Amino acid sequence: MQRCNILFICGSVNQTTMMVEIARHLPDHTCRFTPHYADGLMEEAAQRGLLEWTIIGTRHRERARQVLTAHGCVIDERGSANDYDLVVTCSDLVVQRNIVGKPVILVQEGMTDPENAMYRTVVALGLPRYLASTSTFGLSHQYRYLCVASEGYREHFRRKGVPTSKIRVTGIPNFDNCDRFRSIPAQHSNYVLVATSDARETLKLENRRRTIEHAKSIANGRMLVFKLHPNERVDRAKREIERWAPGSPVYHGCDINPLIAHCDALITKFSSCVYVGIALGKEVYSDFPVDELRRMCPIQNGGRSGAAIADVCREVMIEVAAPAFEPSVLEFRRAV
Repeated sequence: MQRCNILFICGSVNQTTMMVEIARHLPDHTCRFTPHYADGLMEEAAQRGLLEWTIIGTRHRERARQVLTAHGCVIDERGSANDYDLVVTCSDLVVQRNIVGKPVILVQEGMTDPENAMYRTVVALGLPRYLASTSTFGLSHQYRYLCVASEGYREHFRRKGVPTSKIRVTGIPNFDNCDRFRSIPAQHSNYVLVATSDARETLKLENRRRTIEHAKSIANGRMLVFKLHPNERVDRAKREIERWAPGSPVYHGCDINPLIAHCDALITKFSSCVYVGIALGKEVYSDFPVDELRRMCPIQNGGRSGAAIADVCREVMIEVAAPAFEPSVLEFRRAV
């Protein structure tokens, strides 16, 4: 196979490290990376700092650049410096103009939002997908293949209208080898971990006092440890925790996985980190039905998802490079 140019469109730290892991298994191709981006008025709004809770916000872009630089990745902002043979992305809520018509691999990043009234309205009226957040992930249909976390998610996306032929169960990096987090030393013991939500920062509702009181009832005397969502207003969240759960340790800007690995129980709302707890056999609580989450939990393959997705990339590049089939005269005669 000839050497191809591949663009990886990143996003959050989780999405960016996923893209880096996939590219690690494609050393025989030229891989370039970009923070997430948009076009037109949406891009202008992002540049003005009006979309900071999204992956095109300036904070997420800067974090993505930091991760990419730390891994020695070559950054091509907006994919503008090269003509790419393949695009690998972690979101299709917005399909950028310069990748339309190119072969695209879409990779699931984690849990998708619930199918609420906004989701149903967007689907029924054909409104922009981003209005319903990640509940509309995969519904652009502008990709060759969608790489998903598990057989449960294959059925999930099939039910939402994605053709089964376009879905590949590869597992997803960062969620496919959760057992490794057990080896990281514990900072606490006998505690209940609360992974907070960015609902208020993303224009949704949450009664934080009720959330904390619910966590205290589950803890039943055990220590509560809080890990703040990366998008949260840290000052407000810390004040609320100190008011309603005084003395509880609060973490922000660090890896939640070691905290999950050593907790007694994990409390979340709509967070992908619940899958780490499920994979590690923890007692978990979520606003999603837990039985459904167990069915959807990402496959544990010892960290081989990046290689599996890279194989899908190679498959698409072979398909694209193959000349169109033109039946020979002999084949035509045989057909007659």
